Amino acid sequence: MSEVRRLHVVITGRVQGVGFRYYVLRCARDRGLVGWVRNRSDGSVELVAEGDEASLRGLLADLKQGPSLSWVQQVSIEWQSPQPGLQGFDIGPTAY
Repeated sequence: MSEVRRLHVVITGRVQGVGFRYYVLRCARDRGLVGWVRNRSDGSVELVAEGDEASLRGLLADLKQGPSLSWVQQVSIEWQSPQPGLQGFDIGPTAY
């Protein structure tokens, strides 16, 4: 069985108002990941995802592509140790 890893990501560019969070939600659920995605007040999108490394790396590739109306400028990633308590993958409230 693969080791569970945690990924914290902040995406900048034209990533709000273009369906980016719903795109991430679909991609993460399709890959069997748990976590959340949310808009940030600075115009970026932030997410935390946990799962096996191959699925997380696949999600990173998805993020760099983005939905058709988006424009991804930068994807900042931080690998972390998994934390207990995440279930499913959801859209969270905007972080202010």
